[in-house]
Amino acid sequence: YKHINKTQKKRTLLRSKRQFKTATMFKRFDPSDCSTSTQVKTSAQRAIKAQILESHPALNSDDIDEILPKKPPLMQYKSPGHVTIFCRDSEPIFFQHRDGPILPTLRFVHRYPHVGWTHAIVDKGAIPFILGGAHIMCVGLTSAGGSMPTDLEAGRGLVIMAEGKDSAIAVGSMKLSTHDVKNKNKGVGIDCAHFLGDDLFNTNEIS
Repeated sequence: YKHINKTQKKRTLLRSKRQFKTATMFKRFDPSDCSTSTQVKTSAQRAIKAQILESHPALNSDDIDEILPKKPPLMQYKSPGHVTIFCRDSEPIFFQHRDGPILPTLRFVHRYPHVGWTHAIVDKGAIPFILGGAHIMCVGLTSAGGSMPTDLEAGRGLVIMAEGKDSAIAVGSMKLSTHDVKNKNKGVGIDCAHFLGDDLFNTNEIS
């Protein structure tokens, strides 16, 4: 019976681990694989600002001018996997996967923690999974240590904070609306695109 119980526990643990699907966009990333840079036109930069404000409506005009001034120019690089990385002075500051939301890099979020980034908080139990590259499960947002805004729609970009931590640990986009996260409370709630310690986080410049 002890052998049966151990076998059942092992299978349960394996099933549990399989639920934590991984975010691989920047888990293996080499800046040398990026294409030659092109300067972002003024009209395109206005569109980028508009998209950022759409995801982070608490940012005010002073905030957006502070994080995206007119000079130096914004440059963009194409990375494998249909990813566009936006850089200023060779430093990655935003990125976009296909036509998804434009997301800030974690280093950039850490530099401007005072601006109004839209964010959710995961419970402390989710931290090691996220730092291993896992997407964020609904239960990590609805448990006692987690919280999120009440009105986020699926596809909205946001910053991920963690219970008991002062700095963001990831960025991503809502896979489900916050309404569905609370009501379904099952499966992945947020697709994690970039996390603390991945290869993008460890990239200081792209040139």
